[in-house]
Amino acid sequence: MPEIEIRPVKNTDVPSLLKLDHNYSSNKVWQMELNVNEAEVNLSFRQANLPRTVQVEYPRLPETLVEEWSKHAGILVALLGGEIIGYTRMVQDSFPFSILMTDLVVNQSQRRQGIGSALVLAALEWANTRTGIRRLILEIQPKNYPAICLAKKLGFEFCGFNDHYYRNQDTALFFDKWF
Repeated sequence: MPEIEIRPVKNTDVPSLLKLDHNYSSNKVWQMELNVNEAEVNLSFRQANLPRTVQVEYPRLPETLVEEWSKHAGILVALLGGEIIGYTRMVQDSFPFSILMTDLVVNQSQRRQGIGSALVLAALEWANTRTGIRRLILEIQPKNYPAICLAKKLGFEFCGFNDHYYRNQDTALFFDKWF
């Protein structure tokens, strides 16, 4: 893993955060299957292979990111050689006793080098210092198979979903870790 520094965001970091490539590619998806009848509701998610790798647009509009960043409990940035290469944003009050990580972004050229893991682990440490907080929840799109793998690798467990969560009506998956 490259030698990175993780620190809280500064106001002067905002232009660099906006320049990061927020989109991602995926060749798998967590597909939701819902079966409803009079006596029961059955819901399942299954991993499905896509016919080809797809480029997935970030679920938040670039022009709204700065406003959304102002509504945060914390933002951590990852730097390599003094240059911002990633960040994560956490919000509070979405779930009891919890911090919700809504954004985890690593610049395209530095992905798959442990930087996302380092940001999540730093967010866990940060959340653990907050009074009354006992878990970190990751919000992930079903098409973001790399993020789902990262969550599972770091010991997070699937804990729920919210249908039509994003502006494009995509579902959000939630993975949590208690501490």
